[in-house]
Amino acid sequence: MMLPAPILLFVYNRPAHTEKTLNALRQNKLSDQSELFIFSDGYKSEADKAEVEKVRTLIRSVEGFKAVHIIENPHNLGLAKNIIGGVTQIVNEYGKVIVLEDDLVTAPYFLTFMNEGLEQFEHEEKIGHIHGHCFPLTNLPDAFLIKWTGSWGWATWQRAWSRFNADGRALLDEIERRKLSKTFDFNGNYPFTRMLRRQVNGENDSWAIRWNASLFLADMLSLNAGKSLIQNTGFDGSGIHSGSDDIYATELYTRRLSIDIGQIEENIEARKAFERYYGRTNSFAAKAIRRLRRIRKQIKI
Repeated sequence: MMLPAPILLFVYNRPAHTEKTLNALRQNKLSDQSELFIFSDGYKSEADKAEVEKVRTLIRSVEGFKAVHIIENPHNLGLAKNIIGGVTQIVNEYGKVIVLEDDLVTAPYFLTFMNEGLEQFEHEEKIGHIHGHCFPLTNLPDAFLIKWTGSWGWATWQRAWSRFNADGRALLDEIERRKLSKTFDFNGNYPFTRMLRRQVNGENDSWAIRWNASLFLADMLSLNAGKSLIQNTGFDGSGIHSGSDDIYATELYTRRLSIDIGQIEENIEARKAFERYYGRTNSFAAKAIRRLRRIRKQIKI
């Protein structure tokens, strides 16, 4: 019998988003069999205090899960430290985790997909990550393997998380020494190497780029949903790290996905589809069009 992995939910100062995330998660088929750990970060300034307290009032009354554990940080750790510390603590205790943030709405079979993947590939050393979100792409299989890690609704095992290297400088140096930047950046179509360099320079505090680079350098793959089981509601300008954009908008897939992937190797067609998608959405022209749309929207407001 499958024992569902613990769910880790990281929250901060967005009560409305958090409530949507919890409501959707409760509708998942395995929610009542799953333990939920909610990590609430402390407020950064007095300006955030009231909203943080609203979130904490909300999470203290959460029901619908096998057990609910609430960890309220007395001080502000920041998202990266909160996630790295929380994942490390729980994955070392349980051996596997499913991770969400407060702006992610899950489809009803999200937990099913993640737990089936965690169980089936528990001992497959080539697979280190499972991801529930998929870009708005067509003609992808229900599930595929790709050398990339997404951070919108994901899961991993202790054996893989032990590969996480928090030292961005070491990761960047190895990528450049091995001349892997172009591959890491999907044939130059997305600036992952630049994101990592910005983390090294203190211009961002991304844990996700370091996790991506860690598994990339270890030549490990991610099991990715081919139809999105996650919607990110954070691109409304409310998030500290997410900004405002609609290029990642997806419809939730509400049926069960198969995790039959065949060979344990990267799906080259899926990788090419990602390259094309990144090329379309991250070119200079595409970014200029999105900026113009945002300006027009603000003028209308």
